[in-house]
Amino acid sequence: MNVRFEVREGRGVIAVSGALNIASVDSLRDQCSRWMNDNDAIRQIVLDLGAMDFIDSAGLGVMVSILKRVSERGGDIRIARLQKQPRVVFEITRAYKIFEIFDSVEEAFKAKA
Repeated sequence: MNVRFEVREGRGVIAVSGALNIASVDSLRDQCSRWMNDNDAIRQIVLDLGAMDFIDSAGLGVMVSILKRVSERGGDIRIARLQKQPRVVFEITRAYKIFEIFDSVEEAFKAKA
């Protein structure tokens, strides 16, 4: 798993590639925590999952914990470019009820809160 962070128009984009699973969740949690501490004014984050090819329950759990942290600051998280296999996990677990899912990062930015 690789993670890339950027700030666009005052909003955060976290791009995750590869597999988000039990072996990689601690790394993602730690990297996101440091980045969020350094960018504490950011209230809206888009998770760009266009290059993420696998997610398990541990990966979903870390996404929920990131959402909780952002929600505590009055913000939200949106998901962009969710691929076929990870989308199945979102459907089975009904995680699509927790996260708004968009076809692109730009659409996620344009959507009303």
